[in-house]
Amino acid sequence: MKSNFEYLKRYWPALAQIGAAAENYLYSDPNACLYKLGMFGERLILEIFAFEHIPEPAVDNTHSNRIRLLKREGLIPKKIDDILYAIRKTRNSAVHRGEDSVDDAKTLLQMTYNLSTWFMEVYGDWGYISADFVMPEKVVLPDYEAIIKEQEEKIAALSHQVEVVSTEASAKTTTERVQKAETTSENMELSEAETRYLIDEQLRKYGWEADTNNIRYSKGTRPQKGKNLAIAEWPTDSKVSKNGYADYALFVGLQLVGIVEAKKANTDIPSVIDYQCKDYAQLIKFEHNEYVIKQWGSYKVPFVFATNGRKYLKQIETKSGIWFLDLRNSSNAPKALQGWISPQGIMEQLEKDISSANATLQNTPFDLLRDPDGLNLREYQIRAIEAAENAVIDGKQTVLLSMATGTGKTRTILGMIYRFIKSDRFKRVLFLVDRTALGEQAADVFREVKIEELMTLDSIYNIKGLDEKEIDRETKIHIATVQSLVKRILYSESDTMPSVTDYDLIVVDEAHRGYILDKEMTETEMLYRNQDDYISKYRTVIEYFDAVKVALTATPALHTTEIFGKPVFNYSYREAVIDGYLVDHDAPHNIKTKLRVEGINYQKGEQLAIYDPLTGEVMNSADLEDDMKFEIDSFNREVITEPFNRTVLNEIAWDLNPDGKGKTLIYAVDDNHADLIVKILKEIYSEGGVDNDAVMKITGSVAGGNKKKISEAIKRFKNEAYPKVVVTVDLLTTGIDVPEIVNLVFMRRIKSRILFEQMLGRATRLCPGIGKTNFEIYDPVGVYESLQEVSNMKPVVTNPTTTFEDMLNGLAVAKTDEEKAYLIDTIVAKLQRKRSNVSEKALEQFIYLTGGQDIDDFAKSIRNNNVKRSADVFETVGLPLVTPIEMSSLVDDIIKNKEAFLVLDKDKVHHKRPVVIDNHPDEVVERTRGYGEGQKPEDYLEAFKQFISTNINTIAALKTVCTKPSELTRESLKGLKLELDRHDFTENQLNTAWKEMTNQDIVADIIAFIRQQALGSNLISHETRVKNAFAKLRLNHSFNKTQLDWLSRIEKVMLEETVLDKQIFEIGAFKNAGGFTIIDRRFGGKLNEIIVELNKYLYEDGGNVA
Repeated sequence: MKSNFEYLKRYWPALAQIGAAAENYLYSDPNACLYKLGMFGERLILEIFAFEHIPEPAVDNTHSNRIRLLKREGLIPKKIDDILYAIRKTRNSAVHRGEDSVDDAKTLLQMTYNLSTWFMEVYGDWGYISADFVMPEKVVLPDYEAIIKEQEEKIAALSHQVEVVSTEASAKTTTERVQKAETTSENMELSEAETRYLIDEQLRKYGWEADTNNIRYSKGTRPQKGKNLAIAEWPTDSKVSKNGYADYALFVGLQLVGIVEAKKANTDIPSVIDYQCKDYAQLIKFEHNEYVIKQWGSYKVPFVFATNGRKYLKQIETKSGIWFLDLRNSSNAPKALQGWISPQGIMEQLEKDISSANATLQNTPFDLLRDPDGLNLREYQIRAIEAAENAVIDGKQTVLLSMATGTGKTRTILGMIYRFIKSDRFKRVLFLVDRTALGEQAADVFREVKIEELMTLDSIYNIKGLDEKEIDRETKIHIATVQSLVKRILYSESDTMPSVTDYDLIVVDEAHRGYILDKEMTETEMLYRNQDDYISKYRTVIEYFDAVKVALTATPALHTTEIFGKPVFNYSYREAVIDGYLVDHDAPHNIKTKLRVEGINYQKGEQLAIYDPLTGEVMNSADLEDDMKFEIDSFNREVITEPFNRTVLNEIAWDLNPDGKGKTLIYAVDDNHADLIVKILKEIYSEGGVDNDAVMKITGSVAGGNKKKISEAIKRFKNEAYPKVVVTVDLLTTGIDVPEIVNLVFMRRIKSRILFEQMLGRATRLCPGIGKTNFEIYDPVGVYESLQEVSNMKPVVTNPTTTFEDMLNGLAVAKTDEEKAYLIDTIVAKLQRKRSNVSEKALEQFIYLTGGQDIDDFAKSIRNNNVKRSADVFETVGLPLVTPIEMSSLVDDIIKNKEAFLVLDKDKVHHKRPVVIDNHPDEVVERTRGYGEGQKPEDYLEAFKQFISTNINTIAALKTVCTKPSELTRESLKGLKLELDRHDFTENQLNTAWKEMTNQDIVADIIAFIRQQALGSNLISHETRVKNAFAKLRLNHSFNKTQLDWLSRIEKVMLEETVLDKQIFEIGAFKNAGGFTIIDRRFGGKLNEIIVELNKYLYEDGGNVA
């Protein structure tokens, strides 16, 4: 009969010959058949590499690694990966263990045929319609050995070199082929036998012993102690189908823990659970009752599964995934899992008692978390934990907490995790971060912060750190990066997979940053092709585990809420400021220069000095044919204007106070702009005798991009006296905690409010040690004018693509030969893709800089220096040639051609055009403070007065302040402050406006301002008002020494508080001393009267009652 693979001869004769040979070996030598099928898979992968112009790996050039690289490019869909894995594993077994099974060979032969038709549809003819597979018949061929010998010779002749073939698919783009590969694989229909074979492989990856053809009931397989068996074709008394045989029965030792039903594709999976699995679980044979753990209603099996081998897709939810139902509770609904549950995971599920754990959680007080010697959490942190717990108890699977930067998210997480584990609500927690630094920071907190009986979380529970990939039964917390789990789940190099129940709680820190691909975030493993790809993989990790997800963020982005839902708890920056846990910024300094206001203007006939970043030369343009104007948006982007930068910095340099204890952060447009700012500031400060180390640039490029050096520079900024002023671009916008920052200078415009709020967050932390009460914003570029509306918030994409320069910087600091080899492969792959999309000018420059080599020749020379080819007995493999010395030499050779790579980086469709060097003189024309919406101080105070007048009868707390201020509670005052804040009226800005308008330096509180504007009261500073009130109280009473001591303590607290009521004695140090009840005894039961009297004195300010 004709070979099933004959159709491949048109483009790929080697594949056709290998396939035909496998068919010929099917009955006479199944072992050789399996080996040929493995060879077919290897050859097919090499054909894809050739077709896509992707170089093979320089080191570890194995079949599995080649598949892994193609998966990263999105070229190998999940189903194809499963088929390739099954073929490869069975081939290896045939070679190493001599397994010889006609049944296996038949299944894999049909599977390989399906693989070949997928390949033809994607890389051959897109309209190809495949014929049905015909299983070869068992016939005796004449002169069989001669036929086999001829086929082997043809295969050998065709296998020497893989050449690129031209097909209909050649005219398609890689992106189109990626999409075609996915849709074609999803439309592929596998038989039930093929599906069962793939499921065997999947179950083995999760710790089960599975082999449909051999580990089956009919062949005498029975449960055994110490073994985790998936026994095929297990008989039941069910009459639904197949004489009552369940496809698999799962046993942990002698315990029957699950039933699995496997179906071919396009079967509705949830209905299989209802009509078959449930029936099997009820009708276990009487003679098998010894394996039944217990009975749940009519069910004798706790868990049932149904699958068709397809990966879970939301679009075809009921026809994909592994569907699972816990039969122990009749209210449980079937759900799709992204993977299988391991034997250990099954047993942990059996041990779990959620209702009991929820009850324990609800009945456990929060006293331990409030303990001053322990976590000492604030009330809003307790409320955040309560909100998360209530959401979990209510059955929510995703929970989002929104807490402002600097409000103690890590400590909140620690307290929450402790309570969840202590109550046994969750067995194992994954603490997921997107940066190694965040994981290390969390590990430090877990190691250092005392939580129970002076013990840390690390000493109470088994915690696995960033460098530990595997978990065990005793592990309670595992800290891991998204990147490491992407490798384990999507690009696994081992024969095991994480169980979907390995973690039952995932805590995601800085959830919004799942959508910010910073240059500084990129690790050696470049797992992501672009930003969408990163988000997709981030989400895959989050959703892979069958766990509750609790995420924390300061700035929820659109995609954050799409994954985790709307926040169940919000604690905003403004609320934290009002509560006194963060500092507020004062009215921004709005600095207008002549060039900012008028723009940079050139007249017709003038020439521009143009800097060409490609050549590094400055040249004059031709005479302008028309007038030209550069607006502020273009400054330091399209036009380099040193006079503007110098004018601004001359104006503010000494306000930044390089001699003070506070520190300054300046945001620049790019690296070159940062260099210019540093140069100018050093010159200004040099004239005043300021230490040269006072100013420093910290960006991703310093020290050649060396991450260790960058980290050291950040630590210097945080922990040492110098630098005082740091200039950055994006590196220090998020995640860096330097409480001493008191000045932010925006020398660049920002359009994203999310990024702007994160930038502001760098300066909001309290720092009592330097007397920090607020921070200053300097705005010489009109940053507030350029901000988008909140409704237009978009995820921030700082650097979604990797440049050659980034790769070379990484290569320069790579530590191991494996890392270097991987980066070299990545560089070569990018060169191969670039060669078809390069301008004539750039190519000319590249050839010149590399000594006459074009891109293709240059890429091949790197490869030839890195790999040699060697024919093995079984296959052609790539063997690493380089020694450590040779690798070092190769790296040096690549890096010395950096200029050539930079030419390719700059040769982009949207690459930066040459920039204008401008020297128009500049000067400051106006410097104001931006109150509210940029008003003058007198207008701001007038607007405040108008607001009070208009709303005094509609806002209850406002009326209380004006009529009965002594009755004002802390809660009502907070509500009033939030309402005023919503209209841009804050204590800081009111005080600054008053000082600017009257030249009186009075630090008054919000109540004083309201009463002054509404009633004509005298504006008295808060400190004066408090001291006067307590002085009058002492004068009118004879207090004993203990009482006087308590009054001093109350007075000290009131200097930081606005309202005095009973509630103040139930928080902080007062609560720890026994609260209102105990302190009231010290005053002979008259503390309440003292509070009333003090409140009367506090508001004796000369105002008329409204």
